[in-house]
Amino acid sequence: MLKSKSPLFFLFITAALDMMGVGLIIPSLPDVVRRFASDERLVNEYFGYFMSVYSLMQFVASPLLGALSDLFGRRPVLLVSLIMASLDYLLMAFAPSLSWLFLGRVISGLTGASITVCMASVADISDDSNRSNNYGLIGAALGLGFILGPALGGFLGKISPEMPFIVAAILNFLNFLFGLFILPETYSGIQRKKIQLKNLNPFSTLREIFKSEIIFTFAIVHFLFQLAGMTHPSIWSLYTQHRFNWTPEQVGISLTLVGVLIALAQGWFTRIIIPKWGEQKTLFYCSFGNFISFILYAIITEGWMLYLVILFASLFFVAQPALQSLATKNIAPEEQGEFQGSLVALTSLAAIINPLFMTRIFSFFTDSQGLYLPGAPYLVAAFISLIAWLLLLKRRKF
Repeated sequence: MLKSKSPLFFLFITAALDMMGVGLIIPSLPDVVRRFASDERLVNEYFGYFMSVYSLMQFVASPLLGALSDLFGRRPVLLVSLIMASLDYLLMAFAPSLSWLFLGRVISGLTGASITVCMASVADISDDSNRSNNYGLIGAALGLGFILGPALGGFLGKISPEMPFIVAAILNFLNFLFGLFILPETYSGIQRKKIQLKNLNPFSTLREIFKSEIIFTFAIVHFLFQLAGMTHPSIWSLYTQHRFNWTPEQVGISLTLVGVLIALAQGWFTRIIIPKWGEQKTLFYCSFGNFISFILYAIITEGWMLYLVILFASLFFVAQPALQSLATKNIAPEEQGEFQGSLVALTSLAAIINPLFMTRIFSFFTDSQGLYLPGAPYLVAAFISLIAWLLLLKRRKF
């Protein structure tokens, strides 16, 4: 049970608010960009830049913030990140130009990397008896934030495109005050670890994926899963607003449904399917199901159909837990941490690459001068999913 004076309680709130802040602004971000660009093609491309630079800054800053927390302690790094995030959301809400808005997005990515420090704090206060439960609670907090953020952001977007940013700033400031008076320092190391430049290289963990052919296969399939899946946050708002004339509120509701279904699939459906089929069959069948789902996202013609596709696609959300389970069985215990770090790095790379390409593809195929095919990014995602399935087909025996 979480107690209000427990460090874990604060870390739970911090993780939830971090993900809420991301979800809050997604439904309204295209409208904020439209303040500075009237050409829809430019709006789409700028949206892609904003999504990509956020992930890029997280990728670059995560090792740095982790190293700073080893040197100065977790508490000061977390508190500085929270107050900077609060000020940054206000900057984006009232940005006088596109350049200032872009700068705000850069800063938000840097402060969003504080989740690394949050995870380090969890490690500080955990032992063998509660480590899994504590990390599970933080995972639940991230899921809760993803569920609540888009719904609240869509509702606030009805008031004004800037309102979700203002509310995100208030939430982060309240969390800063909460941490200022409640959060103790969780890192008790007497000898502070000095920062080494080699440890700040975000690509260093990727060395682990080349250790064996099996590990390499798992890592590549994971990367392809993430690369295809990132199509949703990259173009969901643009796609639904353009094709179905959805409002930010409708965008937020649909994303919230996705969050709920992910939680149900990975928290409940996984316990039914994997014991029945096994990890290998589950991964194989669900990866092909992802391929079919992306095709359906591309070809639907009415907004209500999207909800049916979301429900259908949720059946295959268990592919990632199945992949993680298989990896655990095939990788030595002493290499698990490094391998998981590699997966996180690959996920970040997918989040950097996808928005840049998918928003441009969306712009090209919605331009009045060319072939009109707004679902084209989802067809590309389907092709990526097919490659992942073919890799698994080639190696049916792990």
